[in-house]
Amino acid sequence: MQYSNNVFLLIAALFFANSASADSLLNPNTASSDELDSIALLDANITSAITDGRPFATIGDLNNALSDSMSEDDIESLYGELFIPINLNTASRDDILLIPGVGRRMAHEFEEYRPYSSMEQFRREMGKYVDAEEVARLEMYVTLD
Repeated sequence: MQYSNNVFLLIAALFFANSASADSLLNPNTASSDELDSIALLDANITSAITDGRPFATIGDLNNALSDSMSEDDIESLYGELFIPINLNTASRDDILLIPGVGRRMAHEFEEYRPYSSMEQFRREMGKYVDAEEVARLEMYVTLD
């Protein structure tokens, strides 16, 4: 049987999307001090604020703790490395908007398809708006737990 290049690209994209998980980002509630120290944007005071403030119930709680000592731009950059996964079915709009690159329109799409019954549903619905690579990136920030 002969497959086109598009089929192979689709299979590769699906494999990547299935393999992406919140494990690709450090969770500030479980990251070790050494892991936090390895993040260039964090100094000893911010690392200490994170470890002393644990556990953070939501990414919004962490955001509040960081906002006194970091700029919005630095926090957004930090969330490319460190994030508390949001529950797709219960996260507030404010928490969804903390995902780097998610604006009001995409936050609306996250909310529109609730309740999510599976990550496959999330991939399918978000795939209507963004490509497979972006869906895989977004998936690193979300959970159904």
